[in-house]
Amino acid sequence: MLHKTRGIGLSYLRYRESSIITKIYTEAFGIQTYIVNGVRSSKSKNNRIALFQPLTLLDMVVYHKSKEDTVHRISELKCYAPFHSIPFDVIKSSLALFITEILGKTLREEESNELLFRFIEESILYLDDAETNFENFHIQFLMQLASYLGFGIETVDDLESELKSNHYPQIPDLVEHRNIEQLLFSDYGLSIPLDRTRRIRILEKLIFFYKIHMETLGEIKSMEVLREVLR
Repeated sequence: MLHKTRGIGLSYLRYRESSIITKIYTEAFGIQTYIVNGVRSSKSKNNRIALFQPLTLLDMVVYHKSKEDTVHRISELKCYAPFHSIPFDVIKSSLALFITEILGKTLREEESNELLFRFIEESILYLDDAETNFENFHIQFLMQLASYLGFGIETVDDLESELKSNHYPQIPDLVEHRNIEQLLFSDYGLSIPLDRTRRIRILEKLIFFYKIHMETLGEIKSMEVLREVLR
């Protein structure tokens, strides 16, 4: 049966000579896997492979069968909000790579969650539109995403207490404590004086916090990219 839904591209793998298998977070069905034939063929029109780049916002018409079917097919596909800056800005593209990896490792539900979809969509649109003060975007994204995943951070003291009880090695100073509190209770775009070292420390702390609640999270490979590009 055909269904209309919006989607957020996460990743794809090459399949056979000209096809791909792609993971997309959909508004109607949660995270789903689709096979797309001929998209890598030299005869493919309009460079359709670009539609499957990470975080691309998609309007889709899909064939969706029973839950027993783990791979579905796409009937129609188009981007409804083309990016203006993410692919062309090294910092934004690095942040997008990180967000994509986090979503790929944390989104597990194969069902609709409109609030979560809207949060991710609005976050992506903010990042693409932002001209300044987006260097802490990924930290605030993690803080907010945790609430949608069921282990939100209520206060900085609660965060530090949980980290301590799980033997996190670093003890925060007063400046870091205040920085985390500012980021936790502010919207995207907050400008605070975070140096590279402190920003990485806060990010590593949040990744550890995620691993407490999601033991299968594993290594976040894009962290190395962020360490290089964020100053």
